[in-house]
Amino acid sequence: MSTTTGGPASGLPVRMPRPRQTGRHRRPEALSAPEGAPVLVLAVPGTPSTAALSLAEEVVSIARSELSGLDPRIGFVDGADAEDADFPSLRSVLDQVAVERAGEDVSAVVVPLLAGPEASVLRRVRQAVADSKAQVELTEVLGPHPLLAEALHVRLSEAGLARADRARLFTVATAADGIILATVGGEEAAQAAGVTGLLLAARLAVPVLAAALDEDGSVASAAEQLRSSGSGTLALAPCLIGPEIAPQVLHTAAAEAGCSAADALGPYPAVGKLVVTQYAAALGLPMPQQGSGVPMR
Repeated sequence: MSTTTGGPASGLPVRMPRPRQTGRHRRPEALSAPEGAPVLVLAVPGTPSTAALSLAEEVVSIARSELSGLDPRIGFVDGADAEDADFPSLRSVLDQVAVERAGEDVSAVVVPLLAGPEASVLRRVRQAVADSKAQVELTEVLGPHPLLAEALHVRLSEAGLARADRARLFTVATAADGIILATVGGEEAAQAAGVTGLLLAARLAVPVLAAALDEDGSVASAAEQLRSSGSGTLALAPCLIGPEIAPQVLHTAAAEAGCSAADALGPYPAVGKLVVTQYAAALGLPMPQQGSGVPMR
């Protein structure tokens, strides 16, 4: 079954590419997926909800703007086994792809919508893949990556917790001088987030410590360590896309640390770019060079 570029059959939103600029500073021309390329299945963690679906659709829209001709689907890792028209489960989406793409060597590429490794979610993703009849390539999670450090910087600056641009001479009265990088997935996830944290620390010139929200005392311990090293104003930066965890967990963690919190990454453009990067890597497709994580100008 081949894909077309005339419009998505699934009814998901499409972010139209900007007109191509001319001259030496023009944006790289958008790439196109090969004719008949495998379906991209975005595996969304957490409880299926309208908010989670809307976020996933926006990520898919960004992905389409990065790679035209893409055939994306959205499947909820914890969705019901029976097909749900509003919140289809990952298994049901893969079963449908198996029917549509029968006989193909690779019918789908599954990309987990996770900023870091969360073992329990990935275990359920692998089970859905194993139980389906689709020929699937399963990619790694989206981080750690410099683009996530960029997104975290933006979310902190939007909340007034970090300077948007260190190169300009102005201050933010509420800017934090210590960042707790919150993730889920235990020690493994915290270690992976620590890599992104190093990149974020380089951007902000303040210490950053990763903590696991699902480990008792992890956030409080990070806060105590930052304060003991001289940080007086802390901020909680969720290294999370959003659906992985209930918002109340973040509010509780921020209260535990005695600090303000930025929003989760959500459908930041870097998230959509990383989804396409993982899809392209699984198929050996070329992709334009991504950002280096240097401070914003």
